[in-house]
Amino acid sequence: MLVKSTPAEQRTVLQNISWETFEALLRDTGEDRGSRFAYDCGVLEIMTRLFEHENPKIQFDRLIFALAVELKIKIRSAGSTTLKRQTITKGIEPDTCYYIQNEPLIRGKQELDLTTDPAPDLAVEIDITSSSVNKLNIYAALGVAELSKYNGEALKFYQLVESQYIEIKLSIAFPLISVNDMNRFIQQSKTMDEIDLVQSFRAWVRGKIA
Repeated sequence: MLVKSTPAEQRTVLQNISWETFEALLRDTGEDRGSRFAYDCGVLEIMTRLFEHENPKIQFDRLIFALAVELKIKIRSAGSTTLKRQTITKGIEPDTCYYIQNEPLIRGKQELDLTTDPAPDLAVEIDITSSSVNKLNIYAALGVAELSKYNGEALKFYQLVESQYIEIKLSIAFPLISVNDMNRFIQQSKTMDEIDLVQSFRAWVRGKIA
């Protein structure tokens, strides 16, 4: 077992964890636990999220929701829902994720099963420190079409192309917005009141539409 601690995230990595044990841990710890799991072929990372990690996640969610409202795009938020498929022995809990293009396919559903349901169209992953598992490979194997990844300083957008992620400058789900645009508002969130931030962002979006 390897334990890493930082002011932003605390990670515990366990080796040789069976899929059955992973499922049992998910079941026994429940949805209200304060940690997130990432599982890749027997390697389980358990990350406890602290303030430096959680605050950007909240800002991302608010900005994405405001963007959808201004653009009149229908979305279904899935939060940190466990995304997993036993056949590929991979599972992950994003900081937050959304159905956008595939929103009509999961509208009204109360449970998500990736063996029959599509993966979320967009996931947000915040890693202030380096993860011990390759999360991009997990998301790619699960079929998440777009990923926004933030390391506390810089934001990157990725698009899934032929089972691999390539870095992109414009969002696929929201083509109006570039990675530089979103990164600018995320940086502003460090020093700006949250209500003012959202109002400023919505005004900027309206200007882009006009």
